[in-house]
Amino acid sequence: MTTRLPPLTTLRAFEAAARLGNFSRAAEEISVTHSAISHQVRALERSLGTALFHRNGRRVTLTDAGRHFADRVGSALREIGEAAYLIRRSDRDKNVLTITTLPSFAARWLLPRLGRFMERHPKIDVNLHTSLGLVDLERDGVDLAIRFGTGEWPGLEAVKFLDDELFPVASPRYNRGRLPARPAELAKFRLMRSDDEFWAPWFRAARVKIDEPHSLVFNDSALLLQAAVEGRGIALARRSIAEDDLRAGRLVRVFDISAPARGANYLAWPKGKLSPNAALLRDWLLQERDLRPS
Repeated sequence: MTTRLPPLTTLRAFEAAARLGNFSRAAEEISVTHSAISHQVRALERSLGTALFHRNGRRVTLTDAGRHFADRVGSALREIGEAAYLIRRSDRDKNVLTITTLPSFAARWLLPRLGRFMERHPKIDVNLHTSLGLVDLERDGVDLAIRFGTGEWPGLEAVKFLDDELFPVASPRYNRGRLPARPAELAKFRLMRSDDEFWAPWFRAARVKIDEPHSLVFNDSALLLQAAVEGRGIALARRSIAEDDLRAGRLVRVFDISAPARGANYLAWPKGKLSPNAALLRDWLLQERDLRPS
């Protein structure tokens, strides 16, 4: 007799929600919406004919059946992941190194430097994957990730790579070179930011009382900086991705005042599974972070 399995997407959504105890955190981990997690869990419950969670507003807790099922499903998915990882490792070209990071960090920090690593290790083929969302490293066969955050991601080991800070930047030609002389004057200028950083922390650091402005908002920090280089406004920039433009004179700091960023840049890899090539790149990046790009 053939056992009829529930759809894998519903099992994956359930396992994440059961392990994290929260639909929103599960949605963030597997890069879907909260409603998608809720829909997939309900579809699984209909398929099994029983409730897996008690729901009390936004709070969810496992039923007895849900706890038993979560133990078995979690174990099964871990075995599938391990099997897939081993197959990828055995079949993949050992000279391929796959890394992932945000498009902005790749464009503004990594690519100007990566050529030196490739010159030092010519037998390694580097595959650079950029994404605005979190990538499942094991599922997608990624060796090393450069991530911005707190350094805590389930199933990953991480080491802090670069601290970061925020400050305003502009083209030296913006407004015909007449840049604000005092922080309070920023309210008169066109301000720009990325969608995950706000001006308010910098205003507090500068000790000015300006409400969060109606800024021009970008979902990619590389595009934000390009707009600043083109003289479209004053951008709130992270040091790690603005430093090359500052060094080249394409941008200037408007004030010598910084605010701490909400996180830092980390190097991350699957727990206990750092490949030899990823170890080479990790160690090289830790040495390279203090060097200037060629």
